[in-house]
Amino acid sequence: MGAAGAFAFTALPTASATPSASAVIAEVYGGGGNSGATLTRDFVELGNAGSAAYDLSGYSVQYLPGTPSSGSTWQVTALTGAIAPGARYLVGEGTGSGGTTALPTTDATGTIAMSATSGTIALVSGTTALTCKTAADCAADPSIVDLTGYGTAVVREGSGPATGASNTAAVARADSLADTDDNAADFTSGTPSPVNSAGQTPGSGDGGGDGGDGGSPTDPGTVRVHDIQGTTRLSPYAGQTVTRVPGIVTGVRSSGSLGYWIQDPTPDTDPRTSEAVFVYTGSAKPTVAVGDSVLVTGKVSEYYPSSTSQSNTEIGGPTTTVLSSGNALPDAVALNATSVPDAYIPTASGGSIESLALQPTVYAQDFYESLEGMRVTFADARVVGASDAYGELWVTVKPNENATARGGTLYSSYDQPNTGRIEVMSLDTTSTFPAANVGDELSGVTTGPLDYSTYGGYNVQATQLGTLVDKGLKQEVTRRQKGDELAVATYNVENLDALDTQEKFDRLAEGVAVNLNSPDIVALEEIQDDNGATNDGTVTAEGTLKRFTDAVRAAGGPAYKWRYISPTNNADGGEPGGNIRQVFLFNPKRVSFTDHPGGDATTATSVVKTRKGVELTYSPGRIDPANAAWEDSRKPLVGEFTFQGEQVFVIANHFISKGGDQPIHGRYQPPARSSETQRAAQAAEVNTFVKSLLAADKNAKAVVLGDLNDYEFSQTVTTLTADKVLKPLITTLPAAERYTYVYDGNSQTLDHILTSPAVTSFNYDVVHINAEFADQASDHDPQIVRIDVSKCRRH
Repeated sequence: MGAAGAFAFTALPTASATPSASAVIAEVYGGGGNSGATLTRDFVELGNAGSAAYDLSGYSVQYLPGTPSSGSTWQVTALTGAIAPGARYLVGEGTGSGGTTALPTTDATGTIAMSATSGTIALVSGTTALTCKTAADCAADPSIVDLTGYGTAVVREGSGPATGASNTAAVARADSLADTDDNAADFTSGTPSPVNSAGQTPGSGDGGGDGGDGGSPTDPGTVRVHDIQGTTRLSPYAGQTVTRVPGIVTGVRSSGSLGYWIQDPTPDTDPRTSEAVFVYTGSAKPTVAVGDSVLVTGKVSEYYPSSTSQSNTEIGGPTTTVLSSGNALPDAVALNATSVPDAYIPTASGGSIESLALQPTVYAQDFYESLEGMRVTFADARVVGASDAYGELWVTVKPNENATARGGTLYSSYDQPNTGRIEVMSLDTTSTFPAANVGDELSGVTTGPLDYSTYGGYNVQATQLGTLVDKGLKQEVTRRQKGDELAVATYNVENLDALDTQEKFDRLAEGVAVNLNSPDIVALEEIQDDNGATNDGTVTAEGTLKRFTDAVRAAGGPAYKWRYISPTNNADGGEPGGNIRQVFLFNPKRVSFTDHPGGDATTATSVVKTRKGVELTYSPGRIDPANAAWEDSRKPLVGEFTFQGEQVFVIANHFISKGGDQPIHGRYQPPARSSETQRAAQAAEVNTFVKSLLAADKNAKAVVLGDLNDYEFSQTVTTLTADKVLKPLITTLPAAERYTYVYDGNSQTLDHILTSPAVTSFNYDVVHINAEFADQASDHDPQIVRIDVSKCRRH
């Protein structure tokens, strides 16, 4: 293939093939470490049939699944150096648990878990992830220097993909590296035969860069921890065995993912390279102690807690020699407003940032990665995420960063993720983890190794935990509505069903009767059916609502009545069998519900003009439930109410969740928010319905509320309020009070109340009773709007 990078898909007679003057993909193997494999690792081998060295600076090898889906992305391994004339260049990729033989020392290292039987490999002039997913589109991409599809790959060159790849077989070109731009003709299957730039094959080189020097078992090898960690997020030694790596044990984890951290007390001068690494002991509890000086032999790997997270560099299958005990620990690095950068994380056009060189003085996440496994410390930190059932809490090491009125940290835009947040856990399994609320303080010093997990990202595994100081955070109680104020509230009661404990019912009921001060209308989200997650076709929620309204009455609230529409079984998302839905509670002594019978799970309600004015065809009813926007999601519930002679329309919502979105701390940057697409469609449907109401009566009073699962600055809210048909009331609060939920130490808005233009006189309040507390009745805070109907009437 020519260096211009274009390739054709018309098969040429193999007899006319001539050696390429460019770099080509010489061999592909994706079965490394699989069942029956000899080699422990996948690889891609490049070759240069030309007469001059081929510079690979800025190049990459990229992989795409054989049958890519809409969510598939090219995975990238960056390359360095050059291929000498006639030489080969070996790229090591994912490592499996099987096999017995390591690759020779690789020239470039990645972690891509390639399929053994079907996939596409591209040699690319650049490190930005490709976007093409068809043969034709990839043929038109000038950055692709060579491409090999194998197995049943839909992206390939020529008449078809190379065949015969398996756990024990690679596909490879002939020794001449002949390239006819036809994968089926140019590649044949056979025993994997990786060769690196030094001409080494398995067994001829050191096969793992272990730095073994044949010295004494108590002498350190030649590889140090900073060599293992390298200057990117990926270890250059991944998949290789390292021998007698020295370090001091700084922390031991005896539950969960078992193992211990070692840190080299003699660091190098490169701020990008961490001096510590986690030693994973598998099912065996570690026998070392903090302060032990050890030598560790084992295989380096990158452990990914999830498919979109960053990785942890680890040494697995360890053999450990303890040289001495009671040694002083390396100094801990301080985490504070000065040391942690303000910028959050680099970007890679939506691709992986793993191959980018770390910039620890520029990006907070790079700073943390450069300290992976190392001892870190902070002092007198404010809690910004309450303790949870898993023994985790969040603090901020930047006390002045976007503080909320009650001590949290406000998430106010996508570009302000708050770099001072850090998760804290404890390695002490003998002590009770403190029950901290937002605004409390971890007083004194907290110190421990810096780890990474899929839930929250970087975290401190504390060997020394500060003392909790209770700052006295109290649940809020909103004022009672005045006589001419219609009070409408929303509350996500977190999968409430008739089989839940009386304590749960009582606490949630107290939130309505006391903290919300008995609103006239309450829109509830996540009311489950009468037997909860039992998946037997039950969809009614009469038992659940009877228990809940009885509990409200017992807490001093009114005798609420209710309206809802039972969903089709397992059609509205949420916990399987639970059939969550929205429900209207209303106080019949203050407000009346206008019933228009006939609404059901699959029938749409609409707005009609009558001689008496505007009304719904069905009340309660659902907004266009057959629309694809509501697939596997809750359909909006619409109700028509009358208060002091004034008609009010209420639309209760529970938009699709953020599940499936990539985390803000993950390896793909910027993260893909794939769930936004459906929420935007849902918002458009509700916006259209409100417009139909206002077209029939421009002075219609509408309240749109519920768990929208998105922020006030999101496209979802922008779409919902398009053409100013709705006003998001959260934006009427002071900025430091705009939150209803706390996630990963960020106080944020997921729940909303919005009103139509005719609602001109109102009082709005988010009532903080759950999200900031370790002891929660729900994970959401409720909110309420009190509408002065008399003033709206005069308007």
